[in-house]
Amino acid sequence: MKKIIFFTFFIFQLTAAQDRDSLFESLFEEEMRMDEQLLPQKMIFTQSLLWGKSGLFRKTGISKLSVKQREKELKVRNVMLKSHQILGYLTLGGMIAQGIMGGKLYNGEYELYETHKKLGRWVTASYFTGAGLSLFAPPPLIRNRVKGLNSIKAHKLLAYVHFSGMIATNAWSKEDRDWHKYAAYTTFVSYATAVLVFKF
Repeated sequence: MKKIIFFTFFIFQLTAAQDRDSLFESLFEEEMRMDEQLLPQKMIFTQSLLWGKSGLFRKTGISKLSVKQREKELKVRNVMLKSHQILGYLTLGGMIAQGIMGGKLYNGEYELYETHKKLGRWVTASYFTGAGLSLFAPPPLIRNRVKGLNSIKAHKLLAYVHFSGMIATNAWSKEDRDWHKYAAYTTFVSYATAVLVFKF
């Protein structure tokens, strides 16, 4: 009788252990699926660095990956991208003023040099702050893949041009006046186009 009880108990424990393992596996799989849903499959490097599954904010516990936390992150993203847009318009206005002053400087109105230089610093700070707001914003829930060229893709492609152009414009500001001018024009045209593609 004892052997039957022991054997029954053994079978029960073995079945319970298998059920526990099965439950843990299903919970783990569910957690994995939840993680996949909470984060897009592809993120830009700067977003992955901070907000990815193994990103800095996840590892340090500043922003643990959960549904509630992702809701908060999406609100932060919204504020950051709206600020990026507002700074974009201000930066564009600053670039137009810079272009007008730069043209006058090339025509010999050297009294504008200090103003041009100060405004140039403001435009540079505004530009890179706006870029940072976009690059380091929390990622969206999903990234919709759209075939062909659309306004978002065009905006991103133009970013490569005006980002490089902004660096070149600053690098050549004291080295070579002509190259500084060409870089500034390239930056302005690509930047203005990047701003306008969202409107049309």
